[in-house]
This record gives sequence, structure tokens and C-alpha cells, in this order.
Amino acid sequence: MPASANALRWSGQPGHYEVYYVTLTEPSTGVGLWIRYTMVAPKPGGEPATCSLWFLAMDPRPGASTPVGRKASFGIDQLSAEPDPFELRIGEAVLSDAGMSGRFEDVAWELSWTPAPRAYESVHPLLQRLGAAQTVLVLPHADVSIDGHVTIGAERIEVAGARGGQAHLWGSKHARSWAWVHCNDFVDRQGQPVPDTFIDGVSVVVSRLGREVGPSTPMVARIWGHDFLSTSPPRILRNRSEFELSGWRFEARDRRYRLVGRVEAQPHQLAGVTYHDPDGELAYCYNSEVASLQLEVYDRARSGGTEPTATLVSSGRAHFEYAQRTPVSGVELLTR
Repeated sequence: MPASANALRWSGQPGHYEVYYVTLTEPSTGVGLWIRYTMVAPKPGGEPATCSLWFLAMDPRPGASTPVGRKASFGIDQLSAEPDPFELRIGEAVLSDAGMSGRFEDVAWELSWTPAPRAYESVHPLLQRLGAAQTVLVLPHADVSIDGHVTIGAERIEVAGARGGQAHLWGSKHARSWAWVHCNDFVDRQGQPVPDTFIDGVSVVVSRLGREVGPSTPMVARIWGHDFLSTSPPRILRNRSEFELSGWRFEARDRRYRLVGRVEAQPHQLAGVTYHDPDGELAYCYNSEVASLQLEVYDRARSGGTEPTATLVSSGRAHFEYAQRTPVSGVELLTR
């Protein structure tokens, strides 16, 4: 892997897309944020390559408006990147390994964090070497404390000590359907914060030889300071997964832990967005940055793994996405 897991993989070739995003929940207001920097280089014969900035926010406060969604697209000449130290620019917006800033229309952001000591890979290195994955996902900064501020319309929201994560993915095509969750803001049954703990997982159904195959469900996590990696080719097929628009039930294992999760998203807090594949096909994605997650942890080292060692809860502070290849009736598409 390059010096920075964030290093841009696109070198000008057609048929490629690349995405960087930060998700976080501002602790005092409960507002969930999802900020993305993206590029798409269509296959030969398609439209010119483009890059985009995305800003989505979900506000659970009483009387708040429905989710906010903004997107600004530019010619690919507005994209530039340096690998070491990493810096990506789209227009005047900047992303580095220590923060991000930008503005367009009526939204703006100025956020910073201390870089994480290591990256996590959701796609097993063997599958990457074989070229078996159409999309590769890495987490350069999976669990960081974020400070700064964001502006949404006339409101400026100060961000102090928000738990969040920054991810990077690239590939040639999105899956046929998928669910994704990220959470690093848990409390235990007594309401006490759970330190040094996060989970990031995805469950995908892909097309192989004209058939839909899956789901395949890789999970990475850190549980009380112990890494959890459930990404090997046999394991991702054995991990249990059932997902739909409003939630996801999953079970994942590694050598020490078994994690059983239930994600719930309120329909009125789902933001619909449209992703464009390099071949021109569309994926319709429904995202909530104020979802909830209950995670049961079975620890073989503590209880033999037969009873839950702990139940971790994140109410309104989990980040969830559901996607399929046709639009969902009744959920507005905020970006196209």
C-alpha cells in the first residue's frame, strides 16, 4: 500500500471511479454529516471525466427540516492530488490525512483530526491481488476525534470531539446492491462510553456471469483496543447478512470475537442519492447518518463465546447506507 492509504489510484485511465468520505455525528446537536470527494472516468466512448463535492446532513432535533443534500460537479481539470504527504483538491476544497475544508452553494466545512496510527482494509489482500473485487475499500482513519465547524444555510455548527471516520474506495463498478455501516460512538448498557471501539462493515451482492451472487460480508472493527478482521474469502461468505432499506442484521466472526449487529434507520431520515458507474449504469443509495446500532459482542477469551460478553449501543450515532439498482418509491433523491 502507498505511504498514505488515501493516495489517489486513478492515473488517467477510463473506466474508473474513486471516492473519499468522512462521516461523523456532532455530539451536542446529534446532527449527522456525510461529506464526499469523488471522481468518475467513464469507459471509452462515454462522457468526459468529472469530479464532485457532496454534502449531506441529517438533523434529528425537533422541528428540523428533512435531510439536506448538496452536490457540485466540475470538469476533471479541477481535480489534483499529491501522494506524500497526501493532499487531494477539487476546486477550492481540500482533503488531507489531517483534515478537510471546502464550501459551495450554502454549505461549508472546516474539520481536522489527528491521523490514525494504521489503516484497515475491508477487501482481503488476496482478492486485491487477483483483481476479484470491482471495488476496494480502505479506512485510512477509521476512528478519530474531529474538531472544527460546518455551515448549513444560515446555521454554523461547532464540532468538538466528534467521533468519526474517513474512508477511501475505488474501482470499476459498484455492486448490484449493498448495505454498509460505520460506528465509533458506542455506550454500554450502563450508558458509559466505550473507548477504542469501532465497527465498519459492508455486505454486497454482485453480478457474476449474468447471475447475482452473494451477499459477501467483510467486517473490520476494533473492540476494546483489540483488532477484529473478518475479511478472508471463506469468512466473508459465511458471515450472515440480511439487509433492506430500513436496516440490516448481520453476524461476523474472527478468531476471538463473534459480533451480532442490528442496524435501524428511520425512513424520514434517509437521504436518497444517485451514484454513476463508469459504464453509465446508475445505483440508487439511501443513507442515514443518524441510524442506530445494537452490537452484541461474544468474546471467546472472556466467556468462551457462548454468552454475550457485552451489548454496545449507538442510538442515532451510527452511519448506514442501503443501495440497489432501481429507485425506491417514496424516498426523495436529493442528488443526481
